[in-house]
Amino acid sequence: MKLEELYEIIKNRRKLNPKGSYIAGLMDMGLDRIAQKVGEEAIEVIIAAKNFDKNKIVSESADLLFHLLILLESSGITLNDIYEELRSRNK
Repeated sequence: MKLEELYEIIKNRRKLNPKGSYIAGLMDMGLDRIAQKVGEEAIEVIIAAKNFDKNKIVSESADLLFHLLILLESSGITLNDIYEELRSRNK
């Protein structure tokens, strides 16, 4: 799955707010909880890297990207905003 596809799913879940949706529920908890989840996942990536556990790095990185996309969407930031920033650094 591409990040753009996942971001669209997140946007859709936020908009529709379906009952039982992890994404919608997390968004309902607010930015502090979302940011906490991003922090937790980042720490888990670091621990996996320190343990030289490739499978765990991949798994935890997927969790981190997922929660980071939720944070971006809840903050009104698009992937294009991020891409533009990265492009501006390559000049």
